[in-house]
Amino acid sequence: MSAGQIAALIAAGAFVLLVLLLAIPLIKLGRTLDEATIAIRKAHENTDPLLHGANDTITHVNTQLQRVDGITANAQTVTGNVSALSSVFTATLGGPLVKTAALSYGIGKAVRARRRKDAGDSGKHTRRGLKGGRR
Repeated sequence: MSAGQIAALIAAGAFVLLVLLLAIPLIKLGRTLDEATIAIRKAHENTDPLLHGANDTITHVNTQLQRVDGITANAQTVTGNVSALSSVFTATLGGPLVKTAALSYGIGKAVRARRRKDAGDSGKHTRRGLKGGRR
């Protein structure tokens, strides 16, 4: 064997050793990629039922919101009716009630003035003191 052949054998051995050293990380990397592929596939399979459930939930929520919209519209109608009824009540009974209150106040004041006048003519004491007291 010549020196060139021995160098070629050493180079071939080093190349085999290099290939073996690089093969181990490549095999581990392949296993990692396989596990990642399996995990992604399982995640994809598990998200389908989740998305269907979320879709059903959103449909149910939309139905409930439509009901709430109907209730809100009815409450708004009732509020408008109560406001109109209050306006009608004020217009029909408010004026006469104010006039009745004013009339009763006027009559009461006139009766009190008449009593004072009668009490003053007869010489009796008034509520505020003797006849001719301050008013």
